[in-house]
Amino acid sequence: MKKMAGSLFSSGDLTVDRRASFAETLAHLGDLAGAVETLAGALDLVPGWVAGWFRLGEWLEALGETDAACAAWERAILADPCDALGAGLKRDLARKVPMAEAMPAAFVELLFDQYAPRFERSLVEKLGYRGPEILRDSLLLTGRTRFEHVLDLGCGTGLMGGAIRPFCDQLSGYDISEGMLVEADRKGIYDLLEKQDIARLELGAERYDLILAADVFIYLGALERIMSWCAGSLADHGVLAFTVELGAAPVELRDTRRFAHSQAYVEALLAEAGFGRVTMTPCTLREDRGEAIAALAVVATDLVGVRDREGDGETLIRA
Repeated sequence: MKKMAGSLFSSGDLTVDRRASFAETLAHLGDLAGAVETLAGALDLVPGWVAGWFRLGEWLEALGETDAACAAWERAILADPCDALGAGLKRDLARKVPMAEAMPAAFVELLFDQYAPRFERSLVEKLGYRGPEILRDSLLLTGRTRFEHVLDLGCGTGLMGGAIRPFCDQLSGYDISEGMLVEADRKGIYDLLEKQDIARLELGAERYDLILAADVFIYLGALERIMSWCAGSLADHGVLAFTVELGAAPVELRDTRRFAHSQAYVEALLAEAGFGRVTMTPCTLREDRGEAIAALAVVATDLVGVRDREGDGETLIRA
């Protein structure tokens, strides 16, 4: 846990913050037991300090005290039910019985608000990220070279938007992070940018010729809801294109606090959503900790079914 400004990261008590700083020094010197004792004593004075409990959990985990670490992360969640620090994900990983079906929205928003100014430099230059180019090339292989209205889900700073802009007439972008949207807006390539939590989208009247999600579903976990939304939001002959990290289990929470998905799981969801044709291209999206991340670039077309346009817009009837 890095030192960051904001109410979540300060105890609000100068004396406690000083004790926490001393605990950090002890941890840096290798005295984790001393750091835990010092921070635990400080938390007695401010039991609602989210970041303190989160940090205590990290140190307890490093000492091999898994149950105590999970208890500390539970206290962090109790203090902040929105879980902006992602304590629930740390707890689930430590227990090795993941319960979360998606990353907490507040965690994703805070993470990318902090990351936005250096996002592209870190992802492209340091990790060799190629997701947008891979997804664009997979799309072009289908023979479609022009799209009227495109939606870039989780648009971030606009890397995917920049790759697809030459092939579309209108480009919209959704992202949960205001910081990311500011960076995307600076590029001047989007016709519309909106702050949206894509895990909670509701069907509306708008229909898209292409919906893109480059390196986005790794933050959602269970994909049933978003797949249904995409199918219901596509125009006739619309295309859905996205990437996922490739895993063995249907939905796997990794120690990176990202989700991986199996090919069989993705295929089953797309079939259920009504896509008649799906191409999956194995690829490497980026490196992480010096290792290539195996992934799939997925393009789904030939959507079968008609929408109940006389209803509330949320019903998709299969043909």
